[in-house]
Amino acid sequence: MKPGGQQPNMQQLMKQAQKMQAQVMAAQEELAQSQVQGTAGGGLVTATGTGAGDVVSLKIKPEAVDPDDVESLEDLVVAALHDATRAASAMTAERMGPLTGGMGGLGLPGM
Repeated sequence: MKPGGQQPNMQQLMKQAQKMQAQVMAAQEELAQSQVQGTAGGGLVTATGTGAGDVVSLKIKPEAVDPDDVESLEDLVVAALHDATRAASAMTAERMGPLTGGMGGLGLPGM
């Protein structure tokens, strides 16, 4: 209840919730269309993904390929993917944070 015993206007609350939902959906679509890159080995391996977390490409420079040391290449690929994932998470936090106001802990889908 508001001070003075008045209840909040439910219609106004619903309008605010619908507006916020539309803003969140627009931000999620923008994230899905945005791309981030992660690199490893000084640029020997580059992973490109979307802000939604989908990997869309992986580039490996020829000098990264050593048939006698496949394990190092595997490590570089994993590191580049982790770097891209971190970039996507940072982009998501930057774009969604102002809209969700820290509601991620409420268990709401897509938050």
